[in-house]
Amino acid sequence: MAAPSRPDGEGRRLPRDRRIAHDADIRDILRRGKRSGTAHLDVFDSPSPVPHPRVGVIVPKHRHSIVERNLVKRRIREVLRQEVMPRLTECGVNASVLVRAKREAYGAAYGDLRDELVTWTDRQCSRARSS
Repeated sequence: MAAPSRPDGEGRRLPRDRRIAHDADIRDILRRGKRSGTAHLDVFDSPSPVPHPRVGVIVPKHRHSIVERNLVKRRIREVLRQEVMPRLTECGVNASVLVRAKREAYGAAYGDLRDELVTWTDRQCSRARSS
């Protein structure tokens, strides 16, 4: 049986070309990117080598189970897909964004992670408009 189609036609996955997945890219962004900290996350950004924004997620184990780790990872990816990527594209910010969860992210609600990433994105967009 085929999966039901979404009424809005929007896919549920982040397109492959919008993901940062190669170790070399991740290391480069961690080394050269600008780091911004929030209560639960470290956000690294650097200019994207492709003509659109890209995102990646790092969730260290911090002595938590794989189930807990995957939950944090899914929450962050969903915020990146639904909120961050469209906002960055809309305001013309062409960056590679890497989000690393801090130990505190394991206890954070989805709304807290969302608010932190949306606030970070809005700051990036306002900087892009003022330059």
